[in-house]
Amino acid sequence: MQPAPATPTREGEFIALVALTTSLVAMSIDTMLPALGTMASELGARHANDRQLILSAFFAGLSVGQLIYGPISDSTGRKPALFAGIFLFMVGGLLCALTSSFTWLLVGRALAGFGAAGPRIVSIALVRDAYSGRGMARVMSFVSTVFILVPVLAPSIGQAVLAVTTWRAIFAGLVVIAALDVLWFALRQPETLPVARRVPFSLRSVLHGCGETFRNRLTLGYMLASGFVFGAFIGYLATSQQVFQEQYGLGRLFPVFFGVLASSIGLASFVNGRLVGRMGMRRLSRLALLSNCGLSVFALLGTWALHGHPPLFAFMLYMLACFFCNGLLFGNYSARAMEPMGHIAGVAAAVTGSVSGLVALALGTAFGRAYDGTALPLVAGFTCSALLALVTTELAERSPAAHAANAVDA
Repeated sequence: MQPAPATPTREGEFIALVALTTSLVAMSIDTMLPALGTMASELGARHANDRQLILSAFFAGLSVGQLIYGPISDSTGRKPALFAGIFLFMVGGLLCALTSSFTWLLVGRALAGFGAAGPRIVSIALVRDAYSGRGMARVMSFVSTVFILVPVLAPSIGQAVLAVTTWRAIFAGLVVIAALDVLWFALRQPETLPVARRVPFSLRSVLHGCGETFRNRLTLGYMLASGFVFGAFIGYLATSQQVFQEQYGLGRLFPVFFGVLASSIGLASFVNGRLVGRMGMRRLSRLALLSNCGLSVFALLGTWALHGHPPLFAFMLYMLACFFCNGLLFGNYSARAMEPMGHIAGVAAAVTGSVSGLVALALGTAFGRAYDGTALPLVAGFTCSALLALVTTELAERSPAAHAANAVDA
């Protein structure tokens, strides 16, 4: 029997499907940003910064879940693992929609995050099954371009929902979207992992795959760097509602400013998809990271001099430039970390996603909890993350594994 083709009949449909599937994570975060304060208040949160736990609980479940779905997808195929994850995502969403307790809201968010790990990790493995090298980076960048429409539009959608009903309808809407995604995936996307390439599930094989992932210095370096870069982004997500609506007093204009910043990442992802074929992942991402480091150090000094209250236009200019630089990193770092791991794509995607997610969660939570009514903790978080990413990637590029990857990236 001939194996199923890796993608649907058109690459464009494959990109759109993968983008929608991975967008479940972004939708679960960004649509509810305008409602964080209301949810925390109605359900009895004790501290103003406790609203950030609604995001942290989701990221915690997401990070842990990725360790499970990768090995399962290597054993059973990509589609069963994805379907199981979306089912748990829907159960968690329903729990959030029906609860009257802040504690149970966090439980539901953690369960939804654990479920969302399925579509997230399987989507990365799907792309790695079908592409490698610059082709993989190109597809990941175009996926990110479509994916970024979610944070551009989602906060406005969440605020529109709040204008006509309660925040519970946001969770109900996510459940409906997840069901539609399952239907599209089941009808149109063939299995990308043939039976001959599947690895029987065993704890020994999982540990072996984990060990191989950690021993590869190139994968380890870019895995950690991804966590550092995304950690700053988590800190931003956790505090954005407080910064824009409370510190700068933007009120209902918050989704507009949030969407403008998100569009900067989308533009960068699109530009990356155009340039990576000519410049390569390593050169392009290094240029972006160096720019980010210099910009962030300068912004940190300026924010400190202004006692944490830079003018809104100056803050927006910095964030736009910083997000554009980071947008050039996300897809390239994922592809760079996965390049040596094609033979164990599921386990490797699980380990890299989980470890980078846990690193990002630890940093992002620390940055968020440090919020003191000023922009200084946020700018400091972006600066520290960029410098840490620079150190780890420079060390990774000195490894023997980097030379083989550079041949593919050349």
